[in-house]
Amino acid sequence: MARSRLSEYGFDDHWRAVLLITVGLTIVRLVTLFASPLELYPDEAQYWLWSRTLDWGYYSKPPMVAWLILTTTAIGGDAEPWVRLSSPLLHAGTTLCVYGIGRRLYGSSSGFAAAALYLLMPAVQLSSLVVATDASMLLFLALSLLAYVELPTSEGRRRLWLAAGFGAATGLAFLAKYAAIYALIGLALHLLISPQARVIWSLKTTALALAAFLLVLAPNLAWNAAHGFSTVQHTAANANWSGQSLFNFQELSDFVLSQFGVFGPIPFAVLVGGAVLLTIRRQLQPADLLLLCYAAPPLLIVTLQSFISRANANWAGAGYVAGIVLAAAWLMRWRARWWLIGAVVMQAAVAALFLACVLTPPLADTLGLANAFKRAKGWEQMTEEIANRALREPTGSLSAVAVDDRFMFNAAAYYGREYFGKNGEPPLKMWVREAHPQNQAETTEPLTAELGKRVLAVSLEPAFAPEMAADFKSVSSYQIVSVWLDSKRRRRAEMFIGETFAPMPRDPVTGLPVKKPPAPKQP
Repeated sequence: MARSRLSEYGFDDHWRAVLLITVGLTIVRLVTLFASPLELYPDEAQYWLWSRTLDWGYYSKPPMVAWLILTTTAIGGDAEPWVRLSSPLLHAGTTLCVYGIGRRLYGSSSGFAAAALYLLMPAVQLSSLVVATDASMLLFLALSLLAYVELPTSEGRRRLWLAAGFGAATGLAFLAKYAAIYALIGLALHLLISPQARVIWSLKTTALALAAFLLVLAPNLAWNAAHGFSTVQHTAANANWSGQSLFNFQELSDFVLSQFGVFGPIPFAVLVGGAVLLTIRRQLQPADLLLLCYAAPPLLIVTLQSFISRANANWAGAGYVAGIVLAAAWLMRWRARWWLIGAVVMQAAVAALFLACVLTPPLADTLGLANAFKRAKGWEQMTEEIANRALREPTGSLSAVAVDDRFMFNAAAYYGREYFGKNGEPPLKMWVREAHPQNQAETTEPLTAELGKRVLAVSLEPAFAPEMAADFKSVSSYQIVSVWLDSKRRRRAEMFIGETFAPMPRDPVTGLPVKKPPAPKQP
């Protein structure tokens, strides 16, 4: 009887299987994190840097990722695994939510299939081993969607709690990544299309959901208002609809093909094919319609974005939770058992290969996959080269070390955290190329005339080196350093000593320096 009662609440054999594989794979991912020699890539280093100064928002992202890094590094320190620790745990939580959504809408078998496909999704595999904004956004979107699908079967106080939970989870998703707005678009679309959906939202449940949402999001909105909505402006700027290469078929095809890679070839084909086929035949069930309202907007909007300008593969990630549940449900409904097994086996093989490459980067070089890992290599060594060059100068003679690349700034801030600005050593600063700051480093740590008396200037952009040199009254000869990333690729930097920082005028229209004098001469 106890077993039967547990089954009523979802604790059946499928739930136990989901819990077992989720815990098992999460442990494997945690072991991989602590055993991998790969370094933080620059965006991860930037998030770590944000976590040193807790706030309600940052230049390009909401605050959740910084809060998570602060929490995990407070436990174990600032080493790479502890910076990334939250990611596999967040995806484990999302997997359990995916099971709950699938079980509520289609039954425990479909919930199990959805959880397995999500846990092994290539995008999730990658996201579990880096620290970024997607992992926390997906968890809170999954919690929000789980509350939403539970609402119709709930009454009284439980329905009120679920409504408040829905609003709070949606607000937390916004604190993770503003792409959570796709969830509001999905909700609005579902309420517009489905009369049954509108019935469950009384005045009280609507007020509770909205109040919880605004209560969670209000501090970030206040921060944005106080900072000229810089994060919103940066997010909008990423769209880049004013570029010269509008209507780009190559970008469109690249983005669509990338979705087969990050979502999984079979599940994505099932999702797209099933949506088209069942819509044409008018065979969508109410649960299908709900999930399609949540999955379709990010996929369609970002696909349009890729055609007009460009789009990264993960920009449609807000639709992955609903999409994977829908794909799994259709595979189960169509009794496509071998296709489902094939999808799981294929994605498990890709996951195993990826883990092997993360543990042993030379394997990636052997397999021709070195380019995929180059952003997580060489930063510590380059930082050491910069620090060693600075140490060759007389003690106290340098007023700053300045770089012209935001990736290098972020990585140097992390890997040079025990050197720059410590024990009398020069601080790390960012040379501002244009008339106005274009990123967080240029906004918060610009090189100024006050700190520009005698500077070790480091240029990773060959085209910028002459412009950077022109901002000093005198410069020394330059030194070139290279760091090998693999057998074919290397990272190159030019260093020189600049005396008396006096920025040359910038063009009022382009914001760029008005002229480009010769680079410092090589000795």
